[in-house]
Amino acid sequence: MKMRLFFLSFLAVVLAHDSHNHQQEFSATRLKELSEKWGVDWGFSGISTFAHLPHTRCLTDPSVNFDIAIIGAPFDTAVSYRPGARFGPRAIRAASSRQTSFRGFNPRANINPYQNWAHIIDCGDIPVTPFDNALALRQMDEAFLELGQHPPTVEAQISGSTFRQKPKLLTLGGDHSIALPALRALNKIYGGPVAVVHFDAHLDTWHPAKYPSTWTDPTEDSPQSYFNHGSMFWIAAKEGLITNSSSIHAGLRTRLSGTDDEDYMDDTQQGWERISTDDIDDIGATGIIDRIMKRVGKEIPVYLSVDIDVIDPGLAPGTGTPEPGGWSTRELIRILRGIEGLNVVGADVVEVSPAYDGATEVTALAAAQVGFEILSSMVKRGLMVDEVKGEHTKKAKDEL
Repeated sequence: MKMRLFFLSFLAVVLAHDSHNHQQEFSATRLKELSEKWGVDWGFSGISTFAHLPHTRCLTDPSVNFDIAIIGAPFDTAVSYRPGARFGPRAIRAASSRQTSFRGFNPRANINPYQNWAHIIDCGDIPVTPFDNALALRQMDEAFLELGQHPPTVEAQISGSTFRQKPKLLTLGGDHSIALPALRALNKIYGGPVAVVHFDAHLDTWHPAKYPSTWTDPTEDSPQSYFNHGSMFWIAAKEGLITNSSSIHAGLRTRLSGTDDEDYMDDTQQGWERISTDDIDDIGATGIIDRIMKRVGKEIPVYLSVDIDVIDPGLAPGTGTPEPGGWSTRELIRILRGIEGLNVVGADVVEVSPAYDGATEVTALAAAQVGFEILSSMVKRGLMVDEVKGEHTKKAKDEL
């Protein structure tokens, strides 16, 4: 028996040695040839990551460098109407499959975000529990902070660009409550509150007690039932996470509580400015852009939060709380393109619920395009002045 075990151990060592030598036999030329032959996917092939970006489980390795990371937050147990957004990250990634580094040039931004200064990767999903919202919130708090503390690439660190010194996250939701842990992390990373530019049909600044229930104890500061996707900005304001004097909603059209506009008065007291969906009929997309830029400016750190229900449900039906009469996908994209000058340090695309989408996956497609526009603006923001003018030759890099 001992002889047999010895023989098997010896054989394993020999095979491992042969395998190691076999791997060393491949020259750099051969490996380059194989990469050129087999290293690129079509839109319909390959493992599903956002835009075919390389995937790393960043939460398990704090040494992973990135400049911008895609992270999924598959959480939807804080919704007030239709659940299903836990499948949003998967759907958005699948819908982004026609985005590739070799065909990713964005003419409006004059850059290819996937072949530029930024090392962009897909960090996968935060494994959020669906059974306990208190634990889920804690998991997301820790995950966003962990990711936000990852080092940017060496090139970014020595670039001289302030924007490049800290890594950026684009979160795929999940319901809108995931913005709260993201804002908590940004508050710690940037040492203070950030402005929020919020695209949504709904205010999401509602006092949690506005949801009817005799079970909630109003004497408690923040009972667990207060954590929901319509009150996370109210909670964030109470925690001092938002620079409300510079924050703004866009695309509002929801019904309000009670018999008057008290919800608007509460929102105003929290410091927000509001742009309704109907405003676009009077001032156009350019007017919306001007109001946002005037309100926020180009220097203050911004969290850009896009609830897909800002788009009319005729064009984006796959969402949890649809409101008829919204902006078209084209109008939203036009506005996002117009605010590229914002100092976006974090962003999300949320409330995609693919179970309510059609066979064309139109909602997920819209969300994937929104993600592309946000990435383009982030990358462009990180370019040095001479690079923007085209006087600097940027080294392109393939993310596949």
